[in-house]
Amino acid sequence: MKHEDLSALARHARSAIARELGVDVADGEMAASFKRPGASFVTLRWNDGRLQGCIGSLEPRRALADDVAENALAACFADPRATPISAGDLDDLKVEVSVLSPLERIAYDGTEAGARAALRVGTDGVLLTCGPRRGTFLPQMWEQLETPEVFLIELKRKARLSADFWSSEIELQRYTVAKGES
Repeated sequence: MKHEDLSALARHARSAIARELGVDVADGEMAASFKRPGASFVTLRWNDGRLQGCIGSLEPRRALADDVAENALAACFADPRATPISAGDLDDLKVEVSVLSPLERIAYDGTEAGARAALRVGTDGVLLTCGPRRGTFLPQMWEQLETPEVFLIELKRKARLSADFWSSEIELQRYTVAKGES
């Protein structure tokens, strides 16, 4: 996806939030590709780096433009980490849209060491599933969780599994993202 398309999606996310806050904004022309099904995450951060919210979809279930708008609203208003905001706060909010590639199963030998070795540090977003428990980290999380060991420990915790838990039943899937900001 082209950089200008990703930036347009980020502006679309910002516009959805602004409209929800009662600000009259008009969206620009939407690319035809935005009408096709797509999966996205919207991450909102304050200018000082604090997280406002991050919500997304792992699989395409609606038009990409709709997915971005709905995830922007959820990240801003429904994420439990989000603080209440007003229209006056919009200028202090950074909006990042990540468009996901299709999920791809990560083949590994069933051991935690094998899982760590199969990860592409700095590239992979990872979905961990074990029975009904799931957790995902966008590739951007490698900036904070720099080793496969730490990445997997925190991903297990996010899936509500203990840090030392491992089972050959754990399924790992990877994805990459294209990012745009507003």
